[in-house]
Amino acid sequence: MNEITNDNLPAKEDMAVVAGLADVTIGKSEICFIDGDGGRLIYRGYDALELAEKSSFEEVAYLLWYSCLPRHTEFKAFLDGFTGSIELPTETIMILRMFPKAATPMEVLRTAVSSLGHWDPDSGNTRFDACLRKAQRLTERIPLLITAHQRLREGKEPVKPLDGRSIAYNFLYTLHDQEPDPAMVKALDVALILHADHELNASTFAARITASTMADIYSSVTSAIGTLKGPLHGGANIEVMKCIHEIGSLAEVEAWVKKRLAAKKKIPGFGHRVYNCEDPRTGLLRQYARRAANLAGETHFFEMTQEIEKVVTANTNLFPNVDLYSAALYHAMNIPEELFTPVFAMSRVVGWTSHIFEQWYNNRLIRPRAEYIGETSLTYVPIAQRTSRRKEG
Repeated sequence: MNEITNDNLPAKEDMAVVAGLADVTIGKSEICFIDGDGGRLIYRGYDALELAEKSSFEEVAYLLWYSCLPRHTEFKAFLDGFTGSIELPTETIMILRMFPKAATPMEVLRTAVSSLGHWDPDSGNTRFDACLRKAQRLTERIPLLITAHQRLREGKEPVKPLDGRSIAYNFLYTLHDQEPDPAMVKALDVALILHADHELNASTFAARITASTMADIYSSVTSAIGTLKGPLHGGANIEVMKCIHEIGSLAEVEAWVKKRLAAKKKIPGFGHRVYNCEDPRTGLLRQYARRAANLAGETHFFEMTQEIEKVVTANTNLFPNVDLYSAALYHAMNIPEELFTPVFAMSRVVGWTSHIFEQWYNNRLIRPRAEYIGETSLTYVPIAQRTSRRKEG
C-alpha cells in the first residue's frame, strides 16, 4: 500500500462538490434500477410496470424484502403474517385522539409511526426475522393510521379493517366506511406498486443514513417520513391539484400554462432529476386515472390534467412525472388532497424497509465530508473588549 503524504493528497480544488449529490453514486444496491435514458423502472430484476399490471402490492413487498417472488405456499404464509397487524394498538388510537386539529396528516403520521415502536411485541428484538415482522406491521398499519386520523378529524370514529383483504382495499374501506369498487382497489394497488421504491430518493437516503447508525427500524422509517414531508419531495401531486384549482376550467388551461412558462415558474408534475424522458410510471397511471375518473363520473380534473400535459409538452422539453396523474387518480377515488403525501408513505414504506435491511446487511456508517469555506485563523477577543460584532482577525 502506498504511503499517504501531504504530497499525494488531492488538491483542494480537485475535490469536486456536487450540489444535491446529483448523479453521485454512493453505494451499490440490488433493490431498484432506474434507467433514466431508456425510461425503465426495475424492482429486483422485474419491470415495475409488469408487476403493477400482473402482481399485487403485497407480492411486491415480498419481492423487495426477500429478493424473489414467492411460491404459492410461501405467499400464503406471508399474507397470514399480516393478520396480527390488521388493527392499530389501542394506545395508538388514544394518541391519535390527542393531536390538535391543526396538526397536518404528515405531522401526525411522523409522530404516530414513531410511537408504534413502543407497542410492538418485537420491540428491542434486532434479529432479522423480528425486523421483517416489524416491516410487515408498519406496512399494514400506516394506511390505518392515515384513515383513522382522517376520520377523527372529521368527527367520525375509526373503521375496523377487514381480515383477509388487501392493503389497497382496507385503505379505501376504512377511509370511506363502505365497500370499495374492485376497479378502484385495483387502481390504488397499481399506484402503490409504482410508488413502492425509487432507488436513493431523499427519504430513502434518509432512512439508510439513520439505519447506518444501527438505530431501530421505527427510527429509520420516522426519518424517512420526516424527509418525505418536505414539499420538494413528497408534496408534488398536491401542488398539481393546487394548480388545477387555480386554473379553474379546461378553457383556461392553455393561457395559464403559457403565462407560467413565460414567467419561468415551475409547473408541478413535470421534470425529474433522474429521467431524461417520460417517467415510465406516467403512462400506466394515466390509464388508471382515466378509468377511475370515468367510474367516479367526474372527469373534469382528469381532462384538465391531460390538457396541462398537452400544452407543457408542446411548448417545452419537459416530460410528465409520476405526480401528474397520481393527483388525478387519487382525486377520482375521493381521497382528500392532504392525504396524497401520506398515501405516498404507505407505499414507499416497503422500499424504505428494504433499503434499511440492505444497509444493515453490509453496514458502514454513512458519514460524508463537507468542503469548509469559512475562516480558519480568527483570534478570540474577551467579551468586555469587543467593540463590534465583526470577525476579529
